Amino acid sequence: MTKLLLLGMLFLSLSCHAQELFSMTEPASNMAAGSIGFRIDNSIMDETNSSKINYHLIPEIRIGVLKKLMINANAFFSNRTKQLKREGGSIYAKYRFLSNDAVQKHFRVAAFGTMSFNNSDIHQQEINMYGHNTGFEAGMVVTQLLHKVALSSSISLAKAVDNGNNNKYVYGTKNNKAINYSLSIGKLMLPKEYSNYHQTNINLMVETLSQVNTGSGKYYLDIAPSIQLIFNSESRIDIGYRKQVSSSLLRTAPNGFFIRLEHNFFNAF
Repeated sequence: MTKLLLLGMLFLSLSCHAQELFSMTEPASNMAAGSIGFRIDNSIMDETNSSKINYHLIPEIRIGVLKKLMINANAFFSNRTKQLKREGGSIYAKYRFLSNDAVQKHFRVAAFGTMSFNNSDIHQQEINMYGHNTGFEAGMVVTQLLHKVALSSSISLAKAVDNGNNNKYVYGTKNNKAINYSLSIGKLMLPKEYSNYHQTNINLMVETLSQVNTGSGKYYLDIAPSIQLIFNSESRIDIGYRKQVSSSLLRTAPNGFFIRLEHNFFNAF
């Protein structure tokens, strides 16, 4: 009886969280405590004014340290030097400090921070701690789940410094800080009704991502629709397309496809 109850609680938890696993942003919810996840992100972007394909590969390990705390570590690889090379990595931590949970709905708020190191040349005005810049980012994220629909929004401040290998931040200290905004909407499309946790979940989502440089006032606004498949409540595949809607910032490769592969081990420690 106890085992059935625990399995039921896990199933309900996974069912509620499925449609808030966004492709481009992190929700306020965390990984389960004691779990370990492995993720591989692939970005296949069209370089501006060139026929070159800008490819970024980011493997990542994710650890649910506590119920309210998770930590991620990743490495950055790209083909900017015409061959795939490691360029750096980052550490990300998220602490969920507010939870208001009910049946098939919840409201959660978390704080997060990232420290990033990168050896690549600084080639765009956009500040990006996920594969481009050395620096740090800190912010908050709010997520509301309402049955099969999840809404999530975040705001953060990012500061870039000189990259490694003597790659200086060429845009000046006045322009090395930016505010990032995001708004994500996801909906569970299938299954219509749950019968067991082996059912494949299909989620559709649309995310908007924006940045404003605090010094220059220049900005960008992107939209990123995607489809997500979750298998056995532990593995997932995300496929989407990121499209620049408007921008006054110099950006090397704003448009292209992204693919995410992920597998999680629950009760790993």
